Amino acid sequence: MTALLQPPSATKTPPVPSPSSRKRRSFRALEPTGWGVAVRWVWLSLAGILSFFPFYAMVVLSLKPGKVVELPGSLLPWTDISFDAYEQVLAGQNILGWLGNTLIYSLVSVVAVLFLSALAGYAFAKKRFRGKEVMFWSFLAMVMVPFHVTLIPTFILMANLGGVDTYWGLILPSLANAQAVFLMRQFIQGLPDELFEAARIDGAGEFRIFLRIVLPLCKPILATLGIFVFLWHWNDFLWPLIIAKSNSMFTLTVGISSLQQQNVPLSTMLAGSVVALLPIFLAYLIAQRYVQEGVAGTGIKG
Repeated sequence: MTALLQPPSATKTPPVPSPSSRKRRSFRALEPTGWGVAVRWVWLSLAGILSFFPFYAMVVLSLKPGKVVELPGSLLPWTDISFDAYEQVLAGQNILGWLGNTLIYSLVSVVAVLFLSALAGYAFAKKRFRGKEVMFWSFLAMVMVPFHVTLIPTFILMANLGGVDTYWGLILPSLANAQAVFLMRQFIQGLPDELFEAARIDGAGEFRIFLRIVLPLCKPILATLGIFVFLWHWNDFLWPLIIAKSNSMFTLTVGISSLQQQNVPLSTMLAGSVVALLPIFLAYLIAQRYVQEGVAGTGIKG
């Protein structure tokens, strides 16, 4: 009887969990146990060791010129170390000239590809014109066409224009990058339209809006694309091999490959590969933070 006589306010109702608490519980349920964490770290450590081992072997064997490769003794870094292979590469080969050609090819291509893809991405994302979607998806369909299919027509076109064994003939065919345009469009689409409307009200032109608003806001994705484009051009082999006829126009990949025809020792070739790897490694270290921000931002906004 006493329970029936209590007022309704006295009865206790169970608390309703908030959405944030339910989300925390669901994430906590997905967290691995102690054994799961240990297994994950073991697998990640093995994957890291397997990924790092070729670079380790390349550096160690390049420091042991004139030695017979014996495993695992040749992979010990503290025995019979010599820098003769690096001296031979830097003094006896045209590797500095190849390095300069590769830097010109990569850096000029990066600047041109980023500028053109940002312009095209801004137009496809924020401008309205007839046939925009058809043009965009037609241009994006270039990703489906392998580069090897267009290799011979591109070379014939460059040869007729006089671009064989020249810098502009090396750089020009790689400037139309459909993947870069797509990523720039996806990133710029997430920018608020109010910024552009306010700039137009203040009297800013389209090119000024692009330089003062679009490019500064696109720094993370520009850094990400810059690293990817730089790596692709730095490691490119087929097109520089076809378009370059003289030794002075070789890039690093083509030049190091040509050492095999000269019966150069293995340590010398590996030393050249280490020299070619250092600029890529330094470029990634410098832009690592921007790469991570660009990938995360593109994944959220895309």
